[in-house]
Amino acid sequence: MTGGPGDLAPGAAERANPERVAPDPDAPATGAPGSAPAAGAPGGTAPGGLSYAAAGVDIGAGDRAVDLMRSAVASTARPEVMGGIGGFAGLFDASRLAAYRHPVLATSTDGVGTKVVIASRLGIYDTVGIDLVAMVADDLAACGAEPLFMTDYVVCGAVRPERVAAIVSGVARGCAAAGCALLGGETAEHPGHFGADDFDLAGAATGAVEADAILGASRVRPGDTVIAMASSGLHSNGFSLVREILKRARLGLEQDLQELGRPLGEELLVPSRIYARDCLALAERCDVHAYAHITGGGLAANLARVLPADVDAMLDRGTWPPPAIFGVLAHAGAVPAAEMEHVFNMGVGMTAIVSRLDTDDALGLLAARGVPAWVLGEIVPGTGEARLTGTHPS
Repeated sequence: MTGGPGDLAPGAAERANPERVAPDPDAPATGAPGSAPAAGAPGGTAPGGLSYAAAGVDIGAGDRAVDLMRSAVASTARPEVMGGIGGFAGLFDASRLAAYRHPVLATSTDGVGTKVVIASRLGIYDTVGIDLVAMVADDLAACGAEPLFMTDYVVCGAVRPERVAAIVSGVARGCAAAGCALLGGETAEHPGHFGADDFDLAGAATGAVEADAILGASRVRPGDTVIAMASSGLHSNGFSLVREILKRARLGLEQDLQELGRPLGEELLVPSRIYARDCLALAERCDVHAYAHITGGGLAANLARVLPADVDAMLDRGTWPPPAIFGVLAHAGAVPAAEMEHVFNMGVGMTAIVSRLDTDDALGLLAARGVPAWVLGEIVPGTGEARLTGTHPS
């Protein structure tokens, strides 16, 4: 990958320079009598010749996209970032790790799924990048790691500079919210593979944590409190099911639904809440034992990932009402409640397992930081499962 976020990688992640092939020493010299193959024959040239542009790749558009995104990328720079956009690799000064007693690097890779289809249909491209950062940076924070830097990968059927710049600007806004630098990236143009309006987005982030500060199942004990942090909506999971529901129920993205108070498409595209800085602040001030980032698989399945084999998490549905969008989707698609909970976050984007003694302090800190949070349940002796009980308030 190249070091500049959005550097154009034409074709199937090719570099901007065309591939050079060593000439065959036994081939006749170009221009020699009888040396030119017939047009259309193997190795031949079609009338008028071919070019990258004729194959659907616009290198100039990629260059314009990079120019448009420069300021957004620069806004994410941390003091450790070395160099700028356009190199072959992003550079990050690792000397700050010398201050750690035993530094451990953490890494995470993810995408935003088919939420990009909703963005394409609405022609709104500057929010899905925030979702991408949430997916990777919050996974790092879930183990106690501070996100340091991120790289992105944008692939399009046709590079439209303003669209690519808008996508990357969202990534930059997300990085600023998470406190990490957008250190590098790639923009690929795949004509014939993606449609002109199609794109996809993925990224990876790296963080650091002290070895003795890594959070997870080994710290969780019976009597701990499970705290829920509210999601902003669907975040970026379950959109294949969302799109099928919309198709079967004949719901349009432009429809204003009374339950939502705004157009359906606007609700679906609300960016994911980024919890990274809040989680790090909470772990610094309170006795946090584990975090569970609630993404694909839902609340119970993700929380179970941070439970040891001898405890259960007992979670009370009665402690929160899911946001209206979940009810809209369940009704429109006749989706069973169990399936909804298995696919969607249902209004809980992150959970913290904390010492019971620190419950009030944790809730106070999150409230002060503007994160809606509440006691969701507790840890009890068990077999490593998260169990939802009760019913949601109507």
